[in-house]
Amino acid sequence: MKLQDRVAIITGSGQGVGRGIALALASEGAAAVLMGRTGAKVEGVAAEITDRGGVALPIEGDVTRPEDIASTLATTIETFGRLDILVNNAQHIHRGPLLESSDGDAQASWESGPLATLRFMRAAHPHLKGGGVIINLGSRVGVRPDPMGFGVYAAAKEAIRALSRTAAMEWGPDGIRVVVILPFATSPELERMQREDPEAYARTRDATALGRVGDPETDIGRAVAFLAGPDGGYITGTTIALDGGKSFVR
Repeated sequence: MKLQDRVAIITGSGQGVGRGIALALASEGAAAVLMGRTGAKVEGVAAEITDRGGVALPIEGDVTRPEDIASTLATTIETFGRLDILVNNAQHIHRGPLLESSDGDAQASWESGPLATLRFMRAAHPHLKGGGVIINLGSRVGVRPDPMGFGVYAAAKEAIRALSRTAAMEWGPDGIRVVVILPFATSPELERMQREDPEAYARTRDATALGRVGDPETDIGRAVAFLAGPDGGYITGTTIALDGGKSFVR
């Protein structure tokens, strides 16, 4: 229970990787504040955590709304009196060639990704000083040599990496660590691909060095718990691929 008495906010935690991270952090003793747009989903994950003996607080909220970020943070501090870990996972995913991507597609990607991440990091900064950790989610498509079909999404995720590196350097003296992860794990999008295009799913799976798709909790969540805990205390300002060898980051 290396995160005992710690408090974590995880955005987009009603499903997929966000859910896996929330479950893993709670399993290590952290109180998990679950923020998501669909109340029923975060309530379901909260029930999973409490059934395991953990502590969870579900909050319905949209990271593109500054007032929802502020209220989630205020409720967290009011309920638990502190914040130690912030995981910025929520992100609108847009797929399509650049010539078929509208301003609205780009704006939705920007507002849900780098802008929401920046807003949440700034708002959380006073509470994280003296030992807090921020885990931001990038994407392997941002470091691929061929991000074709994902240009808008990849750009948003690379902006998050730039913001994270900057925050790590500027806030290191405040005792705040910032790390980016590039996850590859079971998600609603991959499950859809597996149903609708099993051959494409198999190619994606087999492109990993380990030949499998990661598990959101055991492969991604546990790594995040390590990074957020004392054993990861000297890791900051870097990007770590949690994708079975799918990406090459330098």
